Amino acid sequence: MQDVPESSRYEIRDGERVLGHAAYRREGGNVVFTHTEIDPGSEGTGVGGKLVRGALDDVRSRGERVVAQCSFVRGWIGKHPEYGDLVEGASA
Repeated sequence: MQDVPESSRYEIRDGERVLGHAAYRREGGNVVFTHTEIDPGSEGTGVGGKLVRGALDDVRSRGERVVAQCSFVRGWIGKHPEYGDLVEGASA
């Protein structure tokens, strides 16, 4: 998983092949996740979860907060409450 700031997205790759990406925009100290897309051939393999976990770990390391407009990111955080503290508006 890597942040690709020039494309405003986090990507997960297998070599040169992009398996998925999570698009975002930065607003102040928040990372607003707007859309997540997984390659159809990689769906159901856990790639999406690895992508979101890596992106959220990066957000945490930067001391930023998350606004999960994307339903995939929002749902993933809902299933992993250990990341709930990153959500803008949640008590830290």
